[in-house]
Amino acid sequence: MGRAPNYLELSLFSVMWSEHCGYKNSRPLLKRFPNEGERVVQGPGENAGVVEVGDGWAVAFKMESHNHPSAVEPYEGAATGVGGIIRDILAMGARPVALLDSLRFGPLEEERSRYLFREVVRGIGGYGNAVGVPTVGGEVEFAEAYSGNPLVNAMCVGVIRTEDLVRSSATGEGNLVVLLGSKTGRDGIHGATFASDELTEESESKRSNVQVGDPFCEKMLIECCLKLLAEDLLVSLQDLGAAGITSSASEMAAKGGVGIEIETDKVPLRESGMEPWEVMISESQERMLAVVEPHKAEEVLKLAERYELVGALVGRVAGHGDLRVLHNGKVAGTVPAEHLADAPVYERDIVSPIYLDEVQELALDDIAEPEDFNAVLLKMLGHPNLRSRRSIFTQYDHQVGTDTVVLPGADAAVMRIKGTNLGFAVTTDGRGRHCYLDPRGGGAATVAEAYRNLSCVGAEPVAVTDCLNFGNPEKPDGYYQLAGCIEGMSEACETLGTPVVSGNVSLYNETDRGAIYPTPTVGMVGIMKDVDSHATPAFKREGDMVVVLGKMPPILGEPRPSADDLLAGSEYLEIVHGEIAGLPRRPELLAEKEIADLVRGLVSSGLVDTAHDISGGGEAVALAEMAIGGGIGFDYDGEVDIGELRQEMRGDVFLFGETNPDFIVAVPEERWDELQHALGGVAYDWIGTTGGNRLRIGDLIDLDLDELGEAHERDLFEAHVPEGGHIG
Repeated sequence: MGRAPNYLELSLFSVMWSEHCGYKNSRPLLKRFPNEGERVVQGPGENAGVVEVGDGWAVAFKMESHNHPSAVEPYEGAATGVGGIIRDILAMGARPVALLDSLRFGPLEEERSRYLFREVVRGIGGYGNAVGVPTVGGEVEFAEAYSGNPLVNAMCVGVIRTEDLVRSSATGEGNLVVLLGSKTGRDGIHGATFASDELTEESESKRSNVQVGDPFCEKMLIECCLKLLAEDLLVSLQDLGAAGITSSASEMAAKGGVGIEIETDKVPLRESGMEPWEVMISESQERMLAVVEPHKAEEVLKLAERYELVGALVGRVAGHGDLRVLHNGKVAGTVPAEHLADAPVYERDIVSPIYLDEVQELALDDIAEPEDFNAVLLKMLGHPNLRSRRSIFTQYDHQVGTDTVVLPGADAAVMRIKGTNLGFAVTTDGRGRHCYLDPRGGGAATVAEAYRNLSCVGAEPVAVTDCLNFGNPEKPDGYYQLAGCIEGMSEACETLGTPVVSGNVSLYNETDRGAIYPTPTVGMVGIMKDVDSHATPAFKREGDMVVVLGKMPPILGEPRPSADDLLAGSEYLEIVHGEIAGLPRRPELLAEKEIADLVRGLVSSGLVDTAHDISGGGEAVALAEMAIGGGIGFDYDGEVDIGELRQEMRGDVFLFGETNPDFIVAVPEERWDELQHALGGVAYDWIGTTGGNRLRIGDLIDLDLDELGEAHERDLFEAHVPEGGHIG
């Protein structure tokens, strides 16, 4: 700048050059992601990615984190995370129609973890239910690595006509800048810099860095902005999130190659005596910044008043290229907008961590095979990582708007585009333990699992948004994990044809107890030409033929993966034996795509209406989930000779080994010939038939559905610690 910046200018840099806003450590790595695809309308660089659905319709979607705020103020942290991601979708001109969340907490034995879990779920429901956007899906896991540093990732999807898409570039020298929504207060000041630090004992004192949400105001803001856009009253639109007016104004100016002047004395305030720097970096919620042509400004303000919102002319577009802050007619600070929007980056050495040499060793011979597999299956079904999520999603309104076709509890949610048969499916997935044991393989497996989940409901996966949750990138282990996961995700996205169109990075997720597992969360969207042709995991009828598609269990006599491969990093190994070890099998991406695309074709053709992928907990857990969901039993009496199989394989490996890409599908007996013909030369095993009220797998498992359901449907919020210290 050629001079010493003043305090206000330093404040602008402090938030815009924080890791949270500036992506200083991740930007060089993010270039690896593929961003282009046949259906991509808008890739990274805007408030959200957009993909085409068909018939002029498109969906906008993005995922973001609110981890640090939720660690110190879980209800408001989660609530404002939901509010912020909704406004990202609104800024594209899309109507928000679906929310999902991906959550991580410490073990439920810990009182603090139970508190964070309860309040985060309350915050998501409290905001989403009130704002009128259904929460249709998500996921949650519990592990010691997240103790004290929960992960709260929120995803939103919106629907828009392609011709109505809005960008955020400020244009037109002399155009006016309008602030819409709530008044500005001191809540959230320096929230961006707070989110760029490790959590410590002092973090509790930073509650004032956490914003407070008002979902009813947000609902009015949604309807007002959509009305303004429909009447062609706005040039561009941007939400106010991290760094408040500073980030929105500087990014809009930088994208448009113009300057923006903000008059802080004209910003409506909730609190008296706020300094210009406080006004500029406040992260008060429910606010949008719009560029308006002068002759339309009065109409914009009238419409805001009609929706009971605060609307104010707070600045103008200028030709000087600066973000210029004025107060009472005097210049309080001025900085080139492109400098603020382009933080410096760090390119670090990628060094393999020493810990990998230790954790990747798995001595399965030292792990005893259980004697009672019934007890093992019940323990796994009752563990918080595999237990039913019903106690969570019943707190959410997942049908408001009446467009939800497949409700929470399936592999993915399915939504209809109102007034048509077109729709989309959406899922969120993360594999933190896998990424800890093998960052590159875990990154690829995360994308592959999302691809399988969408295929199970009959949707064509088209694009990805992500939230990259990692520890301190300044430490070699943290940077290696970040780089490795991005590489694995990129390889998977390229092979599967699912470009990354938006996302978020959240670093410094660690406490004095250590870093979180490297947890890249993937939100994947798939399109559907007819949402009525879909599948769910629950068994539908008695007498259905049940088939496993994929490579495991392969036809007897064929080469098999090793037991170490199948149990490495598995839920079984951790839940039953307390082991987090081994090198999980990396996904064979071409095989993943082949089998998943086949399943999708079976579903979309109407031949298959029951499908589920085999993932956490292995085949036995997947079959139990399907039986519990449908209230129909299953007998493993097909072509697979379990007695012969047991001579080659341990029982726990067969039942609980996590093999991909494997799917379970079911069809009525009268359509068995059709299914065989449709499968062609793909490897499959007919494993048995639905019916009765028991789950039987050879001489290994024989349980009543009531027993299975009692274990699986336990309320997560009433978890207890039985003797021995493990949640059973």
